[in-house]
Amino acid sequence: MIDVDLKLTVKDGARRFDLAVRFQTDVPFAALYGPSGAGKSLTLQAIAGLLHPSAGHVRLDGRTLYDSAQRIDVPAPARRIGYLFQNYALFPHLTVRENVAFGLTAWYRRSLPTKDAERVQALLESFGLAALADSRPQKLSGGQQQRVALARALACEPQVLLLDEPFAALNPMLRSELRNELAQVRKQWGIPVLMITHDIEDVLALADVAFVYKDGQVVREIDLHNAQSRDFALRDIAGVPEVEDTPLRSKLRGLLMQDMRGT
Repeated sequence: MIDVDLKLTVKDGARRFDLAVRFQTDVPFAALYGPSGAGKSLTLQAIAGLLHPSAGHVRLDGRTLYDSAQRIDVPAPARRIGYLFQNYALFPHLTVRENVAFGLTAWYRRSLPTKDAERVQALLESFGLAALADSRPQKLSGGQQQRVALARALACEPQVLLLDEPFAALNPMLRSELRNELAQVRKQWGIPVLMITHDIEDVLALADVAFVYKDGQVVREIDLHNAQSRDFALRDIAGVPEVEDTPLRSKLRGLLMQDMRGT
């Protein structure tokens, strides 16, 4: 169960953005869906401990990672969260193997214990990276870089995997293939996933539930299996044409777009 209730304010000169989001889910794959600037990345960063909210809580499978009332704020490295950044954030001076193992090493201990080394090797083989283990990230394709970043996120045995626009940097022709791969990875490792995206196809292909973001709030929850939705806030917004598809997918597109209209 992922239980999030967060409030934070970000300021940039005269500009101010207020985030106030609340959602709970225990599905295997949840999406935070909405336009750029709606607060999705801020939510992920706060869950991971990279940003400090002003109020609220973050709970994961009964563990309290953050609670302003109880003054609990678990440091990011201790939260057991795997994070895939939008640009993958691979270290250009490290090899593929070293990138995957990065979270398992420390400045005072660069060599890995046998168990950790075996886990890194298993991840390299699982993601088809074993032959590239000594390569540098700049020599890899976009899809290969994504696999390295995913393997690194899984190396520390996280309780949840956070994905920030995982396909945004990829060639459109690769996206369908890598969506399928990501679905298989989630099943293989049995880790719940929270993904942010502004691409409806990502939501339709992967998510069990979508939380629709608008202006720093979650305004709608959509069940992707039965096309049922629950409103958090009602907005009067103009229409957007739907793309013809199967009846279920057409209904889901309409639900996902409903709170995006006018942005």
